[in-house]
Amino acid sequence: MSTLDLSKLESSPDLLISQGDDKDSLVISMGPQHPSTHGVLRVMLKLDGETVITSESEIGYLHTGIEKQAENLFWQQAVTVVDRADYLAPLSNSLCYVLAVEKLLGIDAQIPVRAQVLRVIFTELTRIASHLVQLGTHAMDLGAQSIFMYAFEMREQILRIMEFVTGARMHQSWFRVGGLALDVPVGFIALLDKFIESFPERLSDMRAILEKNVIIMDRLIGVGRISAADAIAWGLTGPNLRGSGVAYDVRKALPNSGYENYDFDICVHDGGDCYSRFVVRLNEMYQAWRIIKQGRDRFPGGPVVIDDPKIVPPAKTVIQHSMEALIHHFKLVSSGFNVPEGRIYQSVESPRGELGMYVVSAGGNKPWRVRWRPPSFYNLQALGALAPGNLIADLVAIIGSLDPVFGEVDR
Repeated sequence: MSTLDLSKLESSPDLLISQGDDKDSLVISMGPQHPSTHGVLRVMLKLDGETVITSESEIGYLHTGIEKQAENLFWQQAVTVVDRADYLAPLSNSLCYVLAVEKLLGIDAQIPVRAQVLRVIFTELTRIASHLVQLGTHAMDLGAQSIFMYAFEMREQILRIMEFVTGARMHQSWFRVGGLALDVPVGFIALLDKFIESFPERLSDMRAILEKNVIIMDRLIGVGRISAADAIAWGLTGPNLRGSGVAYDVRKALPNSGYENYDFDICVHDGGDCYSRFVVRLNEMYQAWRIIKQGRDRFPGGPVVIDDPKIVPPAKTVIQHSMEALIHHFKLVSSGFNVPEGRIYQSVESPRGELGMYVVSAGGNKPWRVRWRPPSFYNLQALGALAPGNLIADLVAIIGSLDPVFGEVDR
């Protein structure tokens, strides 16, 4: 067995031991295959012992070219790839996209009320499901395993509703330009009522387990703190911004789909740390439940899509008896529809913050430009400011509190 010559350590170019004033610091790579980075994130850490001196995030491992893919599909087809960016909130993605296209077409005021109410209900179900994933995985990062089962059992109820209505548990592609792909089936209301009835008790259980847990509080309070001014300067949005006391929510500031008609509160916390962001998400799930309940109570009748055969394919029953309807169907399937020249920025409040899409039409049947403003990308960039001065173990808590999804970071 060979022995290591300790005298050659500092001169070896293969060892990450700094020279000069930084001789006691160490540079390590955390990830990209690390369970607590919540995705394919590589973080280059400069350490003094276990204390982080600097943190530099390296992204791009999950790049799928979704923006460019959307530009090579018909306007309606692009919904399928848009759904796959933030894979924990596909319906938030597609809502943002279809709202942008509808405004370019000038049909945004024609969307049926039933379709708008269902869009709100399912977007808020998506918000709860996404927050449940964050809550369960974040708790596991901190060593609390049972809460993961609590969270995912309730998320499973939501995914069953999604599958029952759309046929898909994830990437539903149910929101379409002009309304919805199809109406909800018989039995949907019963499933929704079951969720509305059971969720508050389960949320109360999770809150009782975690919110005042001394270990959770010790791991999160004072860790990864950022002031309101710095949070705004770094471009944070969503729970990460509201956790620093800034009451900005796109649903209130720039309402769409009738959100201005719903009664709900903007959840804020002034601590600016990991614990504040954790509490904000707990409270947001309750507010989302309130919105869903209001949507259920006002659930209207009527169509779920506009009556325009040049944009929406005619119903199959109509196609069977009308040659004109069959021609419209053939044209839409083979070449889509044209959108007038124009450009627009549309934003929605996704579970991670302000999701914005800049969509440009050159007058053709495909988008000329689709550019995203993904909240996870901007939230993640603040890691370089949040990490210094904390321990490596705290870095795990900070990343989990930011709730990044790398499908939309890299897209």
